Amino acid sequence: MSAFSGSDPYGTDVLAGGGHRRRPVVPEVPADPGTVVEDAASGFCGAVVGFEKGYDGDYVRLEDRRGATRIFGMRPSAFLIDGATVTLTRPVAAPVAGRTLTASGSVAAPTRRARTARASRLFVEGVHDAALVERVWGDDLRAEGVVVESLDGLDNLSAVLDEFAPAPHRRAGVLVDHLVANSKESRLTAEVGPDVLVCGHPFIDVWEAVKPDRMGITEWPRVPRGEEWKAGVCRRLGWGTPKDGWRRIYGRVHDYRDIRVELMRSVEELIDFVTAGEDRQP
Repeated sequence: MSAFSGSDPYGTDVLAGGGHRRRPVVPEVPADPGTVVEDAASGFCGAVVGFEKGYDGDYVRLEDRRGATRIFGMRPSAFLIDGATVTLTRPVAAPVAGRTLTASGSVAAPTRRARTARASRLFVEGVHDAALVERVWGDDLRAEGVVVESLDGLDNLSAVLDEFAPAPHRRAGVLVDHLVANSKESRLTAEVGPDVLVCGHPFIDVWEAVKPDRMGITEWPRVPRGEEWKAGVCRRLGWGTPKDGWRRIYGRVHDYRDIRVELMRSVEELIDFVTAGEDRQP
């Protein structure tokens, strides 16, 4: 039975009270661990298993019946419970525990033979992006048979996609750094075709998607436009060369708790996209 069957979530009769229309009353519901909700925008349905903090507010992690997890912004009226619109609030209770999780936060699947690689691919800008994606989502990618390939720079995207030849059974997911309005990155990814999904994060480089406190700093340094970003970061933090800086960063990232939610959302959306395509010729 619906948790809201005994009350009208939309308030009183709109014709009552002199004919003045009242705004629908959307209840606030604590996102207690195990609560099953549906994201109204995407239709993803799952149980609450955890939370993340982003620049723009709280995010909830949902796990579906197959053990796959996704994170969603806890915006007003963004979820459904038993078909009724609700606003989720962060509870005091701790997340569900007692199960083995992968580095991405998904429930670890039983040990099984590696899956044959899918025709679809996940493309990232460079080797550091590929290494961090493997570090956090490696178990999930191997279970789904998704191969990650480096573009060696976003300028190569068009040529790589021409060679890859995306199709409904052969999808391409593209992870992009600094994907913000009016940026070079947004222009390079403006026209990619129906079988390609581009997702990104607002950070200058994937390094910046690592939570600063994991690196022992309060925030990532600001590097002036025109100065090579990684070299500038290393100079300001006393990390030596970019190669030295990368070793330091990679050694501090162990699982999803070490990276920003903006990167997590994009990678998980891309994995969903490339695994939804058919792996056979039509």
